[in-house]
Amino acid sequence: MSHQTIHNWIEKYIELMKRYLDKITSNVSDTWRADEVFVKIHGDMSYLYALMDDQTRFWIAQEVAETKFTADIRPLFRQGKRLAGKQPVTLITDGAPNFHEACEKEYFTRRTADKTTHIKDIRFDGKVHNNKMERMNGEIRDREKVTRNLKTIDTPILTGCRFTTTSFVHIWH
Repeated sequence: MSHQTIHNWIEKYIELMKRYLDKITSNVSDTWRADEVFVKIHGDMSYLYALMDDQTRFWIAQEVAETKFTADIRPLFRQGKRLAGKQPVTLITDGAPNFHEACEKEYFTRRTADKTTHIKDIRFDGKVHNNKMERMNGEIRDREKVTRNLKTIDTPILTGCRFTTTSFVHIWH
């Protein structure tokens, strides 16, 4: 059996999972986390931005960009809102300005009761930290290493990571 046959099976499985998961609404909490991790795609540095539920650690949405601090990640937050059927009450990120800008533009509301609180001043050892998200970044890094970088931006490996790095227990209605 060739490596291409196995790759074709992975692509087929990932597409089946994606079609299934796109039809259902995930049961996520009101606190979400976002972060970026660098990945090599066809030898070039790119950044994988991910949005994760705090309680279930479900990977809600993802986006790949070429830059770190200036990438427009509003589509990531828009996709998360669409897939979860709501916006977070609390969003935890690092201090990158693009997270703050995207939060303000995508989750802004005039009603105080519906406003997303963005916690962006975090530390590894503080009361509020992003260690859960950093752990998920480690999982992504481990998978990327064994593939010796990713070949294309739309690789099924990244989509597959979204499905396999999360807990499927109690996340679906």
